[in-house]
Amino acid sequence: MRILISGASIAGPALAYWLSNYGIDTTIVEVAPKLREGGYAVDFRGEVQLAVLDRMGLLDELRDHSTGGHPTRFVDAHGATVLLLPPEFTGGSLEIRRADLSRLLYEHTRDRVEYRFGDSITALNQTPDGVEVTFEQAPPDRFDLVLGADGLHSRVRRIAFGPEQAYVRHLGYYLASWDLPGHWELDDEQRYYNTPGTLAGVHREIDNPQRARAAAIFVSAADPELRDNRHRQGELLRRVYAGQGWYVPQLLDAFESATDVFFDAVSRVGIPCWSDGRIALAGDAASGATLSGTGTGTAIVGAYVLAGELSRDDRDHAAAFQRYERLMRPYANRDKNGGRTIARMFAPGSRSGLWLRNQVFGNKTSSRVILQLAAHMADKLSLPEYPSRTAMADWRHPNPGPGTEAT
Repeated sequence: MRILISGASIAGPALAYWLSNYGIDTTIVEVAPKLREGGYAVDFRGEVQLAVLDRMGLLDELRDHSTGGHPTRFVDAHGATVLLLPPEFTGGSLEIRRADLSRLLYEHTRDRVEYRFGDSITALNQTPDGVEVTFEQAPPDRFDLVLGADGLHSRVRRIAFGPEQAYVRHLGYYLASWDLPGHWELDDEQRYYNTPGTLAGVHREIDNPQRARAAAIFVSAADPELRDNRHRQGELLRRVYAGQGWYVPQLLDAFESATDVFFDAVSRVGIPCWSDGRIALAGDAASGATLSGTGTGTAIVGAYVLAGELSRDDRDHAAAFQRYERLMRPYANRDKNGGRTIARMFAPGSRSGLWLRNQVFGNKTSSRVILQLAAHMADKLSLPEYPSRTAMADWRHPNPGPGTEAT
């Protein structure tokens, strides 16, 4: 069996780890010319996600690279504290730089997985016995299965299932982040300032603690023209944050000259079926939600389940896809509001909402209950057991000839 995976961030290499472990010939195509560096911290929550990392042999390595999480301080216009959240609110059970996680997954798979950087899929043609794939750079090729692990704005999903607007729903907020010039007096805390429906903040860059980044979450209607349009994004930020205090004017001024900008709608993927014939979706491509705080852990667990189901001895990909979706969909959709829940917590839409947020999360008892509930939701899955590579080898050669050992 030959499998092509689109996407070399988190879900793709995690899938490749398990597929190659089962002896399946795996190729990853990634549009970026190399592994993506920089970015934000990602976290894992609950015993289920940690158990998958442990089965991969990655847990101890990831703990060696753990950030430890960061306290989050909300302030008023004069810088006085109105709410302080401990590190575990944002860091979960284990927090790590996304770039470190991506690199470790790559290092554990590069010797047995073919990586094709700087290329992408342009067409998929399913036949009774495979998928004919056309690439931007490489010559056409044929694979038994194609798995889209290429994020919320998945190209595989767009080609095989239909346009993004049919499956990606705007949740009423936008999220932005950009680098800041000069020197800011920062500690390990993330500092945020609110007005109803907006959040503006500053924190250290995860890759370079000597540098700072701005962050913004704000209520806004969907505008497809904002995508990759810095001028239009800047206009919207200035309009939404006009007249605000604290350091907001300086943060907005820095947006114009920023060299590293992230700007996207807070959205949720909703698709009736995660597979179509020999093509299936994984990670955010199947069930992603911006700002949900659950995407990375869900992607790691989903990769384990999808690869495991494909390794079962019937080699029936359609049945494997169905079992995978039946197991993972409830887990992936355990927070039906997706990123809207987090967006509303960070940027409540009214003054009464801000007051209530500060009261609830500022109370040690209620905040502890919220953390316990989050951990409980992350463990609402019974992990299946799948055959080891040795068992797979025995299955692949069920009737060795006289004097021949199955290997």
